[in-house]
Amino acid sequence: MKGYEIYSSLQVPKNSKIIVRLDGRSFHSLARDLKLEKPYDERFYEVMAKVCEDLFKEFSPIFVYTFSDEISLLLDKIPFEGRIEKINSVIASFAASSFVMHYDTQFKKPPAFDSRVIPIGDDDVLKYFKWRQDESWRNCVNSHGISYLKSIHSNSEANDEINGMSLSDVHELLFENGINLNNVETYKKRGIAVYRKNREVVGYNKKEKINQTSYRSYVFTDWEIPIFNMEFFTEIGVIK
Repeated sequence: MKGYEIYSSLQVPKNSKIIVRLDGRSFHSLARDLKLEKPYDERFYEVMAKVCEDLFKEFSPIFVYTFSDEISLLLDKIPFEGRIEKINSVIASFAASSFVMHYDTQFKKPPAFDSRVIPIGDDDVLKYFKWRQDESWRNCVNSHGISYLKSIHSNSEANDEINGMSLSDVHELLFENGINLNNVETYKKRGIAVYRKNREVVGYNKKEKINQTSYRSYVFTDWEIPIFNMEFFTEIGVIK
């Protein structure tokens, strides 16, 4: 019967980095069940950040990025001998378990994430995360836009109106009605990242009788990330 497991031996390309992207399954229904605040629910984002931290500690990616119900992990040390089925199933199930553990509430349905594996070269890392951050910005504009329109129209009317608007149209509508997205918290516009930083540690060398400075890395959750650029990724060691 082992021969029926025809997909279990599929592996990612050797000596390559990969991105594992997780997406919440039917999280629009979950948001309704949990009565999440619109356009952004702070508790939800706190939990998603905790899930990213757990993923970072468990699977040792170089970089983790999240916005909305999406998480992207950049890995150079590929777990499970690169077996795609294993990577997708374990990482997605781990994320769902972490989400439930941190939310600490009664769910009507078990939350789940789907997962995909994306091989990626060094030259495309910045392009990928810039692409996803651009999507975070679109999500921010549209979330605030639909929230505003629903405050003055019925749900169906609001949905119809925003579907016919460009991103710049929505942005202008909000600005004209006193909602300046420049004043919105950074994480709502650009997402949240988890990566390693170095902390300066000063210790006393008894033998030489002097203070010595060393650096220790720690897991850092960044709620104030910049617009992604090469300088940022180079500075944190994601791109050499």
